[in-house]
Amino acid sequence: MRVYFATDHGGFLLKNALTEYVRGLGYEVEDCGAHELDPDDDYTEIIARAAGALSKDIAVGKESRAIILGRSGQGEAMVANRFSGVRCALYYGARLEMIAQTRAHNDANALSLGADFLSEEDAREAVRAFLETPFSGEERHARRIAQIDDELLTAGAS
Repeated sequence: MRVYFATDHGGFLLKNALTEYVRGLGYEVEDCGAHELDPDDDYTEIIARAAGALSKDIAVGKESRAIILGRSGQGEAMVANRFSGVRCALYYGARLEMIAQTRAHNDANALSLGADFLSEEDAREAVRAFLETPFSGEERHARRIAQIDDELLTAGAS
């Protein structure tokens, strides 16, 4: 499975550590940036690269995930969730069970991490839970995901 990573300057060092960690777990990693520490970069275009790649994979049935980072992770999740098929959950260090639930119940395929609120070890635990927890496949959860992804529901929300 391919895992896309992206961040701006706010999560740059943590992203670099996590990409190596995820490679060590045996996943294929694609680093969508930032590739250098630039305090003036904008997360929007960098996150869009990872979310766009994930969305394209989803459209052709290729199993992939994205892990994006920012200082809070909030704006990054907002950008990612604008892409078709992307269901990005936000985590900044509450209870680790939240990661398992968002995978099992919502089949989240992207994870936004708040780098200012997580140690490297906490981020590793969150990433591992995100990558290793399967979707439950329960009918009620599948039904709700279909409703989220339904173009009519999306169009009606605007």
